[in-house]
Amino acid sequence: EVTRVAGIGEPMGVVAAIVPVTNPTATVIFKAAMDRWWKHSNFGAVGIYIAGNSRGCRTQTNLSATWVRTQQARGWRLLPITLGPQASCNPHFPRYRDDPRISARSTDQYATAKRQGVAQAGATVEAAKRYGIAAGSTMFYDLEGFDIGNKRCRESAMWFVSAWSYRIKKLGYRPALYSSASSGIKAMYAVWHAQPRGFVYPADLWIADWDGRAGTSTRYIPDKPWNPHRRVKQYRGPHKETHGGTTIEIDSNFVDLGRGSYARPVTHCGGVPVSFTNYPALKPRTSSYTPSPIYTKALECMLRERGNFGGPIDGTYDRGLVSSVNAWQRSHGLTVRKTWTQGAWKTLWAANSRPLLKRGSAGESVRDLQRALSATSAPERPKITGVMDWNTQVALVAYQKRLGRTANGMATEVTWYDLAHGR
Repeated sequence: EVTRVAGIGEPMGVVAAIVPVTNPTATVIFKAAMDRWWKHSNFGAVGIYIAGNSRGCRTQTNLSATWVRTQQARGWRLLPITLGPQASCNPHFPRYRDDPRISARSTDQYATAKRQGVAQAGATVEAAKRYGIAAGSTMFYDLEGFDIGNKRCRESAMWFVSAWSYRIKKLGYRPALYSSASSGIKAMYAVWHAQPRGFVYPADLWIADWDGRAGTSTRYIPDKPWNPHRRVKQYRGPHKETHGGTTIEIDSNFVDLGRGSYARPVTHCGGVPVSFTNYPALKPRTSSYTPSPIYTKALECMLRERGNFGGPIDGTYDRGLVSSVNAWQRSHGLTVRKTWTQGAWKTLWAANSRPLLKRGSAGESVRDLQRALSATSAPERPKITGVMDWNTQVALVAYQKRLGRTANGMATEVTWYDLAHGR
């Protein structure tokens, strides 16, 4: 059973869908579905039910460390989920009759529930290690909705989560809680407000509130606790979506976790600046025109890295640079002339690797995309951060619309093709 989720660390839409993978032939089908959704949807992460006897699929014959490595290499991010003992007053559990409920015994201060939480945490971490999920990763506990008016049921469930969170932290991972906004989340906030001695809180919350609003706010708890960057919200319930010809029933979520997507700093030519808010046309100096040395240096630097420029990076638009400019123009199907146009800038930025980029992607390829989108007179120009954020998506959608392309806000092969041809 797999829950598809988009974009850890970067606010974006999230998919959650149950996909059975327990028969021998499902692996190929499931892999193809993952590949198609990666290529054609705007989703960027996948949640996996790794532990818990109340899962829909107890036997995960096709979930393995190899599968985890393969999906991570593809670009998917992972949200490990545990669906173990549930609240004692939940009418839908036990699911299989032999999966335990959380003990509501209160005479020993819910010691039994706490022991259950510790035991489940151990099983969760054991599964995480078996699947190659690195220490420090966030482990989500799925506590399905229950009657929070039932005092012993509510309190035992909260102390179970506390013990689970404590043990998860001790074992080197990060604890988080998924639950209904009106039950488990609301109950957890009440505990947070009361601050009982010895209670250990989940580090992050996954809030199920089908209000149709893609964000992390909910009417059931204030915005202050578990913020910033410590929430996921499931804002839409089950519905079907089709991407790449593959249809899956999903829930939609919005993710804002961690420090966000991160692009490590990259320098060019020993520190020559190459990222600007716009990229003007350049040409040799005349009596009435002097090309900017800042932009000229950037051009010299990038033609040295990606073309055949061998002269000094001195900001001078001289014969040597013109020769390199003409060679680039010829090799990329551009009109051969002394002027370096805005369209030529686009071809330069599209000359590196051309991966599929979507919301939450990060790295130098994203910077190249952002630079290319800034080499235009259009008002939508993103900041060059190396992170595929909302502003970059807005600029990309506007660019795609101008060219009559599918405006999906993803840098696809078609997008890179257009940029590589200076369009």
